[in-house]
Amino acid sequence: MRQMALVAFLQAQNCTTLPAAWRHPEARTDSTTPEYYQHLARVLEAGKFDLGFFDDRLAMPDMYSGDHAHTVQHGIRCVKMDPVITMMTMAMVTRRLGLGATYSTTYYEPFHVARVFATVDLMTHGRSAWNVVTSVNDNEARNMGRDEVIAHDLRYDRADEFMEIVLGHWDTWEDDAIVADKQAGLFAHPDKVHRLDYTGQYYKSRGPFTVPRSEQGHPVVIQAGQSDRGKRFAARWGELIFVHYRSLEAGQQSYADLKAACAEHGRDPDSMKITTLMYPIVGETRAEAEDKKAAYDTLPNEVDSLSLLSEAINFDFASKGLDEAFSDEEIEGITGMQGMRDLVLRASGKRNPTVRDFMHYTGRGRLHDAWVGSAKDLADKFEEWFTGRACDGFVIGPTWMPGTFEEFTRLVIPELQRRGLFRKEYSGSTLRDHLGLARPDVGAWRQHAGVSRRL
Repeated sequence: MRQMALVAFLQAQNCTTLPAAWRHPEARTDSTTPEYYQHLARVLEAGKFDLGFFDDRLAMPDMYSGDHAHTVQHGIRCVKMDPVITMMTMAMVTRRLGLGATYSTTYYEPFHVARVFATVDLMTHGRSAWNVVTSVNDNEARNMGRDEVIAHDLRYDRADEFMEIVLGHWDTWEDDAIVADKQAGLFAHPDKVHRLDYTGQYYKSRGPFTVPRSEQGHPVVIQAGQSDRGKRFAARWGELIFVHYRSLEAGQQSYADLKAACAEHGRDPDSMKITTLMYPIVGETRAEAEDKKAAYDTLPNEVDSLSLLSEAINFDFASKGLDEAFSDEEIEGITGMQGMRDLVLRASGKRNPTVRDFMHYTGRGRLHDAWVGSAKDLADKFEEWFTGRACDGFVIGPTWMPGTFEEFTRLVIPELQRRGLFRKEYSGSTLRDHLGLARPDVGAWRQHAGVSRRL
């Protein structure tokens, strides 16, 4: 029977994606300690989650009004630690839980990223994943020594080459290269370790790579592009896709479209798992859950939304009044998350939406479109979306930490298991085992990537 995937959406910061999370009366405040993440890891592994995945940005949200004071004062994602180092504290106390982290193709070198995640894959016995992002705003660029972010589509063009190099390096050690024959004095077969010698338009990388393949071959590739260009990138490269569908019908259509795009690249659509973000609020009863939601809605403030919109859209929302419309030039000039901009244009039906429209239709910084109810209520929705082919699983967004995952594991997961929708035990040791993804053969990705001319 087809089983859904469950991914925990994590942050190496003072709150979840929701700034109000740290203000929750029961939220832990020791998010800069290893004990915080190790407790979380144990909860997720007890719940048999496939993966704990860390989102990341390379700047605090300080674009709004051109100052970081409001970010620090209100705790709007102002602490941002390195996600790979953070997740390794979780690896120390788990044996099966998959662990993924975000690294940008815009601000790191391909060889470095390839080596970091290949090493993590070995150190976790094949449980790692890399979330591929291109980065979105000027403040990240300034932290990394540039004046402004690279143009949207150009970021993805560069990222295509970045992927060719990373995957190329991951395949340069054959699986049986190492023999460690002390008597013969042979550590590894030289003819089974290859140089990449890659030269593209934007990048070049020679090799040879210095990290052998792992139990799962190489790390799982996560992708979350939502613009038209981002979706093409995801269809070409992504193995675990992170989306956010606002309705069952929209999910079913987008799911079918993305699977078809995957097939057009010569890939097996089943080799791509599509997971949609949702925020659960669960109680012993529906009434209890609704009371929790009402209490949570008192925690956010307007600055949360405006700050995170400025960060994502790469536009200072303090420069406009709440009911002031964006000009054509401003809409066309957005260099940040164009998928978010396009959502507002579609949902509002306006060519020139206002700041208030952006706040309303994105729900940025607020608990928007939460799934609220008892364990049965939530399991009913999970089952409807999963069996209705709107997704292959779910990214669970926490409203507060670690309580969201504790409650979800205690209440919702047993109901999903009872219905046969989710595993009761891990069936293997690697992340690919959990997700039902085949171990990739050396060079298999080149068939759909179209890069043989350069390798």
